Amino acid sequence: MTAAVAERSRVLAALDTVRDPELDEPITTLGFVSSCVVSAAGDVQVRLRLPTYFCAPNFAFLMVADAYDAVSALPEVRSADVVLDDHFASDQINAGVAARAGFAVSFPGEAAGELDQLRRDFLCKAVLAGTDQVCRSLGLGAEELAVLTLGDLPPSAQLERLCRRRAELGLRTDSAAPLLIDPGTGAPIAGAGASLFLGRARLTRVGIEANTGICRGMLRHRYDTTGAGEEDEG
Repeated sequence: MTAAVAERSRVLAALDTVRDPELDEPITTLGFVSSCVVSAAGDVQVRLRLPTYFCAPNFAFLMVADAYDAVSALPEVRSADVVLDDHFASDQINAGVAARAGFAVSFPGEAAGELDQLRRDFLCKAVLAGTDQVCRSLGLGAEELAVLTLGDLPPSAQLERLCRRRAELGLRTDSAAPLLIDPGTGAPIAGAGASLFLGRARLTRVGIEANTGICRGMLRHRYDTTGAGEEDEG
């Protein structure tokens, strides 16, 4: 592997950590990274694309800003240029991210504030969906699930992912932590509330998976090309 190929691989690995906030999937596996070019001097240019011209600008801004931060944090990167193409707010988003201006400054008069709460809201949904994924694999009823702790569960990729999302929200991930918790408060879900909570978790997962399928289909219809890094998913 040449040095240039290795550096590009590390940049793509950094982009793997950037997720669509609504779909909770990496922008690489979703095909949102149209190209990634790394020079011998460590200058990186990343071009992003989205399923439609009118994707929500707040979601788009988060992804472009997160991609810039992820790439810029690599010690071998001298400069990073992350650009969103083919979007109605591309100019504002690209200029705002390049200037590190934030969403509110980039969209004066249109944005009420920064996007921290939006990010948290979607993380809460990711925890709900992840809880349903873990619970479905156990084949237990609501009452049985309500008394389980994370330490009671067998290791799995789904459990690891759930714990990562919980950690991002500052929620407990120790072995004694309840499996069923309100992602907004961290309060345990018990008794009669367990069945209602699990139904909500299931609906959240189904909704996220449906939106992911729709976005993948729209992106393929719009571009009909494989994204950078997406080919590595096999």
